[in-house]
Amino acid sequence: MSAKVDKRFSYAVLVLPAVLIYLAVVAFPTVFSVFLSLTNYNGGPIFGGNFEFVGFNSYRWMFTEPTRAFYSALRNNMLIVGVSIFGQIPLGFILAYIVSRRLIKFGTRFFQAMIFLPFVISPVIIGVLFRAFILSPHSVWMEIRQFFNPEAVFTLSTRPMLPVLFVILWMFTGFYMIIFIAHLQRIDPTVIEAARIDGASEGKILTRIILPVMTSEIVTCSILAIAGSLRTFDLIYAMTAGGPAGQTRVLSLFMFQSAFQGAPNFPLANAISTVMVLISILLIIVVRLVGRYFDRGGV
Repeated sequence: MSAKVDKRFSYAVLVLPAVLIYLAVVAFPTVFSVFLSLTNYNGGPIFGGNFEFVGFNSYRWMFTEPTRAFYSALRNNMLIVGVSIFGQIPLGFILAYIVSRRLIKFGTRFFQAMIFLPFVISPVIIGVLFRAFILSPHSVWMEIRQFFNPEAVFTLSTRPMLPVLFVILWMFTGFYMIIFIAHLQRIDPTVIEAARIDGASEGKILTRIILPVMTSEIVTCSILAIAGSLRTFDLIYAMTAGGPAGQTRVLSLFMFQSAFQGAPNFPLANAISTVMVLISILLIIVVRLVGRYFDRGGV
């Protein structure tokens, strides 16, 4: 019995530091953020400060305010989630499949390194470069246009999120490619060779052998994509700062602007962060249910 007690005590001692760090860094700020979203706190001391509990006023204003800034930011975030799940992950998987199956005969390592390279560059640097080269009235792209057409004037696209979505697709696809390559290399090559000897085509190998094995990895990558998409801030802040007229603003940027730009509205900012967490949890649940469906043999 003492041995079991000692074992449990040693487990508790080993786990306790991580639990305390999690409670201090994640759990407490999350709960306290929800609490602040239900008050009228707008600065000053938090503990012992002069603020009142006002219920869901911030949430009500967020969902009903006339400019509909929240819905615009939410739509942009959902576009990023869509590009991440239905763009980065499939493209990353296809590139990983090409590399792992050696469908490119020469320069495989160079090809792999060039695709992964954008991920290791700071998003702020990438945002500034794209703003300077494409999204600025004095950008390189504008100079080239005026060289061929001196009457050309700078106009941002009627869909200003398109350049942002393109950069996000280009920047993070290599990350998922590396993850998929690592897991594809774990598949026993003798299974694939046996299928090929039995007459299976490349398409059959992909759909009947590789994809079923990779379901859990695809689900994991989808969860990472959702989490990363909802907290996208630095890249968009560096590229457009949410402009023009808030058309590229996302929820994290809306939260930042509510808290630190102009008259601070900390309850609104905390309400936005709470909604972001709830949306993230909902999307992750949906992804896990879909992954479980395919694990059971769903088509």
